Amino acid sequence: MEPQKETNKSNETPVGATLVVGGGIGGIQSALDLANSGFKVYLLESGPVIGGQMAKLDKTFPTNDCSMCIISPKLVECGTHPNIEKLTYAALLDVKGEPGKFKIIIKKRARSIDESLCTGCGECINHCLVKNRPYIEQRQIIEPPLPEDDKRIVNEILDHYSEHRSPLIPVLQDINGRFNYLPSPILYYISFKLNISLAHVLRVATFYAFFSLTPRGKHLVSVCMGTACHVRGGERILEKFEEELGIQHGQTTEDKKFSLEMVRCIGCCALSPVIKVDERVYSRVRYNKVMDIVNKY
Repeated sequence: MEPQKETNKSNETPVGATLVVGGGIGGIQSALDLANSGFKVYLLESGPVIGGQMAKLDKTFPTNDCSMCIISPKLVECGTHPNIEKLTYAALLDVKGEPGKFKIIIKKRARSIDESLCTGCGECINHCLVKNRPYIEQRQIIEPPLPEDDKRIVNEILDHYSEHRSPLIPVLQDINGRFNYLPSPILYYISFKLNISLAHVLRVATFYAFFSLTPRGKHLVSVCMGTACHVRGGERILEKFEEELGIQHGQTTEDKKFSLEMVRCIGCCALSPVIKVDERVYSRVRYNKVMDIVNKY
């Protein structure tokens, strides 16, 4: 009888940890699935932060949902999960071994800070020695002209939020509510009074669907095209509104009575398809009921 060969039991024991290469949306989701299953996960990313290309996008195909609304909860969960250790700013050099017993060689680039003590205060940026400081010639900025009535209204709104640390969004909300849109001269005036660059004001004004840079009608019809509404016929309902009102979404009727817009989510996914006229929400809207809703206004 042939003698049995001795084996090293310690080498046969699988290691209860996994390595996920790439910190994009796919890598983050894989790391979360493995970590929630009880595995220790090492998330390797060559860049300084996780998030990948999706964190750089504005909208996602085909529903045009906000990409940050999708990825932000996953970033928070990944960042706080006790079973996930992030190896950012690192590169995979070599993989040796066999399934259950791999040996990974990683090169981690220096950050010049202690990551375990980082609180995100940003002081390291202010005191960084390797930094280009461009010189911008100072020039006198003249107050933009504005009609007296508009100027009085805007100044009242600005005075109301004078104690706020970041008043831009509430100021724009009140102006949008008073004028039914954001007139260009007023945006110039706000930029001057709040000492905020016009580019930043426009970025905020164009990011949120609530704001409009063109005059809107008396009634604003918002058709939800989020995922739930999209799959339940939201697109056909939008086409019906366009047909009955004689305009495309993003336009206003000639009599200035209706404006039609397409929004990404109203927050009533269980009641889809959903539309909103001014502040009133209509749920489970049907194609043949569109004119009944329009006739109410």
